[in-house]
Amino acid sequence: MLRRGMSVLGRAVREQPRIFAVAVAGSVLFGLLVIASAYVVGAVVGDVVVPAIERGSVGVAALALAAGVLFGMSVLRVVGILGRRLGAGYMQYRLQAAYRRRVTRRYLDLPLSWHQRNATGTLLSNANSDVEAAWYPIAPLPFAVGTLVMLVGAIVSLFVTDWALALVGLAVFPALFALNVVYSRRMAPRQARAQRLRAEVSGIAHESFDGALVVKTMGREAQETARFAARAGELRDALISVGRLRGVFDPTLETLPSLGTLAVLVVGAIRLSQGAITVTDLVSVAFLFTVLAFPVRAIGWVLAELPRSVAGWDRVSRVLDATGEMPYGERTLDPADPTPATLAFTDVSFAYEPAEAHLPGTEVLGEVTFTVPAGKTVALVGPTGAGKSTVAALAVRLVDPRAGTVGIDGVDVRALTAASLAGSVALVAQVPFVFDDTVRANIALDRPGVTDDDVWAALRLAEADGFVAALPEGLDTMVGERGTSLSGGQRQRLTLARALAGRPRLLVLDDATSAVDPRVEAAILAGLRAPDTGGPAASILVVAYRRATIALADEVIYLEHGRVVARGTHTELLATVGGYADLVTAYEQAETDRAQQGTYDEVGPLPSAAVANEGLEQ
Repeated sequence: MLRRGMSVLGRAVREQPRIFAVAVAGSVLFGLLVIASAYVVGAVVGDVVVPAIERGSVGVAALALAAGVLFGMSVLRVVGILGRRLGAGYMQYRLQAAYRRRVTRRYLDLPLSWHQRNATGTLLSNANSDVEAAWYPIAPLPFAVGTLVMLVGAIVSLFVTDWALALVGLAVFPALFALNVVYSRRMAPRQARAQRLRAEVSGIAHESFDGALVVKTMGREAQETARFAARAGELRDALISVGRLRGVFDPTLETLPSLGTLAVLVVGAIRLSQGAITVTDLVSVAFLFTVLAFPVRAIGWVLAELPRSVAGWDRVSRVLDATGEMPYGERTLDPADPTPATLAFTDVSFAYEPAEAHLPGTEVLGEVTFTVPAGKTVALVGPTGAGKSTVAALAVRLVDPRAGTVGIDGVDVRALTAASLAGSVALVAQVPFVFDDTVRANIALDRPGVTDDDVWAALRLAEADGFVAALPEGLDTMVGERGTSLSGGQRQRLTLARALAGRPRLLVLDDATSAVDPRVEAAILAGLRAPDTGGPAASILVVAYRRATIALADEVIYLEHGRVVARGTHTELLATVGGYADLVTAYEQAETDRAQQGTYDEVGPLPSAAVANEGLEQ
């Protein structure tokens, strides 16, 4: 534990050497002045106070000089304390901020398959409490380093004063370190368990809050509360165990220097009676042991926090060292090209990674080949679990194929830069995500060149300009967390407008209008297919369920079990492929039922096949 903890602290020092040097310099100054103060106090008592008592008179000049020296040393000690504390605090908070950014950046670099294997609550804990825990010992670290210098100086000064008193010091200081070693060994597993339970409690809370609709509609409030209470109780017990051990350790650490002071007085009295030392020497050494009690605790604070630091660092480094990121290439597409892009899938196969390494992956797609020609609309149709959402994810490179290639304008998407890919392709997912911000911010996303005129144009194409104009503050209306002030269909239209505002050359719609009335959806798709009326010059790949949507497509790709079974126009497939005809008829009946129930554009998609696909395909 000590070796691993020192490795974490060494990393901190290497990353912030100048700030650490300033903090240590302040701490060393303080430590040396503590030793000097002890001998000044000894000199004042032995050379000023005792003679004054013997004479029966006080030398004002001598006392004034002594007071001036002590005051000056106190001022310098304050300077040392300020340098140490400011440097240590600045260093600690800089490290925490830097590693929060690194962890978050790493989250964004890692593929969806990695995120699907890690709970959101755990990821939140990694970026917050684990980062804090990793760098928690930084605050007392410069003090501890200065204390080590002070201890070396104190032992040397003890030997210069008297060998017998020095032996007392040599007996006390190793005992302090031995106590810290025992403490660290006992504390390490307790701190590791507490950090793990913090993440689990955070994960349960996040699930309960994020799934509040399910919890409340299913009447699971009591069960969720009990589940959270049980894990919170475990965390409480773990933290009590940590506190109990620390409660034993801290008083013991406090007691050892006091016992050392008592031993010094006993041994010093004997040595004084033997004439080996003077009153000045005895007072100086006793005072030194007295003032050492607090600084020595700084070493204990560092060692006490090492187990927690190592536990936090292990959890942070697990994220930083995670593999599976998708490196981007160097090729670019012409950003000034206004023409639609061509998307081509060539013998694409894909399997999601298993939850455990020794298990086989789940194959979702096998040798899928099709093309979305420039300016055309292609509809993906298939039963639940056919792989439609996976095709959409591959088209925008949320994941990479196991075999085959996905190309845009003849360039493998893996060879493109991130900026070029993001500037050419846009995905509107099944489940709309809206930030807790204004309508304008949700659509523009601070992208350069996206003006209010562009925002309104995108809203018109998404058939969302009407309801946005009716909002209390228009584009400046706050929509609430995840867009809670909007209906499901309104959220879907906002996310569609967000994609359109970037003027993509390829638009991928993964059942992106399932909560919108079919007539509104038809108007949206008609606008997207008509550049002469203000629509974008974009090719469209749409995961479709409604007959009206499918009929608008230039070509339909019919998937079953991750493979392309048939392709052609809607009319051709309806007449020649029985499975396709049955599926479209079933979807049409479901849409008719939903229309009769009036569920469109109110609460979002119902638990239909479109929603089920999200879990089964991803």
